[in-house]
This record gives sequence, C-alpha cells and structure tokens, in this order.
Amino acid sequence: MQRLWIGTGALAGLLAVAMAAVAAHGLEALGPARLGMVGNAVQMQGWHALALIACGLWAPQGGRLANLAGAAFLLDLLLFCGAVYTLALANVSLGVLAPTGGTLMMFGWLLLGLSALRRR
Repeated sequence: MQRLWIGTGALAGLLAVAMAAVAAHGLEALGPARLGMVGNAVQMQGWHALALIACGLWAPQGGRLANLAGAAFLLDLLLFCGAVYTLALANVSLGVLAPTGGTLMMFGWLLLGLSALRRR
C-alpha cells in the first residue's frame, strides 16, 4: 500500500498544479465565484496529495489505520474535489458527493492521527 499512497499522492499533486495553472491562465470567463470554487478545490487537492504521500511514508509504522487514512484521502479527493470541479466548470451539481468527500477528509485526518497514537 505504501507505493500506492505515494504514487497517487504524487499524481494528485501533479494534477493540482496543472489545474492551478489552467485556472490562473484560462478560466477567467467563469467569474469570480466559480473561479474561487476551483481555487478551493485545488487547495484541498494539494493538501490531500501531501496527506497521501504522508500515509505512504508512515504506513510501515502506522499499519492498518494509516492505510485506512490513505483510502479515505483518496476517496475524498475523488468525491470532494471532483464534485467541486464539476460544479465550478460545468455548472452541474453532484448532490451529496462534495459533503461526503469533505467528511472523508476529516475522517482521514482522524485515522492518521490515531495511527500515530497506536503506532506498532
């Protein structure tokens, strides 16, 4: 699982930088509100890309809880960021996917913290 978290974290980071560049140079027509949504999604994607890498580095010591945190972070990236990007870029709401992803973000951080407290 260690390589999976580091690899997906690196990919998520790459895509966050790419989306930030697109937003800075090509999405002005969206208007300030929707451009702000893209900025928020990029920020969350960047932070959680780093969280995935941290899970990969910590997994040998953190065990199952660290791997569960990685799974939560990966799902939150797909659900939260995906739903926010879809709303901002296509004006299509995906319902409860963004709040579900946001809840997974918090759960992932809780699991990562617990893995530190229950270190093997």
